[in-house]
Amino acid sequence: RLVVGGLERVFEINRNFRNEGISVRHNPEFTMIEWYMAYNDYNGLMDMIEEYFVEISTKVNGKAVGYMEGANGELQEVNLTAPYPRLTMEEALIQYADVEPAELNDTDSVKALMKKNHLEVNPQWGRGRMVMELFELLVESKLINPTFIINYPKEVSPLAKSMADNPDVTERFEMFACGVELVNGFNELNDPFDQRSRFEKQVAARDGGDDEAHMMDNDYITALEYGMPPTAGAGMGVDRFVMLLCGKRNIREVILFPLMRPEEGE
Repeated sequence: RLVVGGLERVFEINRNFRNEGISVRHNPEFTMIEWYMAYNDYNGLMDMIEEYFVEISTKVNGKAVGYMEGANGELQEVNLTAPYPRLTMEEALIQYADVEPAELNDTDSVKALMKKNHLEVNPQWGRGRMVMELFELLVESKLINPTFIINYPKEVSPLAKSMADNPDVTERFEMFACGVELVNGFNELNDPFDQRSRFEKQVAARDGGDDEAHMMDNDYITALEYGMPPTAGAGMGVDRFVMLLCGKRNIREVILFPLMRPEEGE
C-alpha cells in the first residue's frame, strides 16, 4: 500500500507472530526484515541478497562464511561467497534427489512420485503443490550452501506475478542455507483482477482444510486498483540469519526471550 501511495523504497524490521508451533527452526515470535522496491525485479533482489550476505558475514566473521553446528557440537564452515546457484524445484529434485525428469512431466507422474515417497496426496492439490511437497521432503535439508530456488508454482504463490511465457509459474524465489529457508521474495502481482481470483481460490482451499492458505484481503485489492508500479519485495528471517552467522542449530539460542514450556505445576 505504501508503494501504491508513492513510496518507491520501503523497508521495515518488525516482530512477527505466527501460531505455527515451536521447533528448532521456528519460534512463534520472531524478527523479520521486509523490503519493497518499485521498478526492480526478483533477479535484482537476489543480486542484492548475495551482496548483503557477503558484506555482513565478512564484517561479523572476518570472511564470507557462516557456520553450521554438527551433531557433535563442532562448527562447520559454510561458504557464503557469491554467486549462489539458482535452481527451479524440478531442477533441484533432479540434482539432489535423483528424480528422473520424466517423473515430473505431469500431474499423474508427480502423484505417482508422491506415493513412491509415502507422501499423502490431498485431492485438492495440483501438480505445483505436490512438487513443493516433494521438494520439502527430498531436497530442502540438503541445501547447505546458499541456494536460490526460483520460479515457484502459481498454486503456492498467491501474491507473486506469473511469468509471461508460463502463467502456471511465478517470478518468485526462496533462499536456503544449512537446510533452512532464510529469504522469500518475488515480483509483486499488481493486477487486481488476477489477485482477487487467486484470493478466492485460497479461501476455497482454506475452507477445504488448508491452514496455510491466504484469507481474502479486500483492502489490498482496493490498493491495487489505484495502481501499483512494477515492484519486487522480499522478507528475511533475521533470527535464522543470525543462526547461520554464529552456527546455532536452535532458534531459541539467538532469541533473548524465547517462548518456553511452563515449569511443571504452573
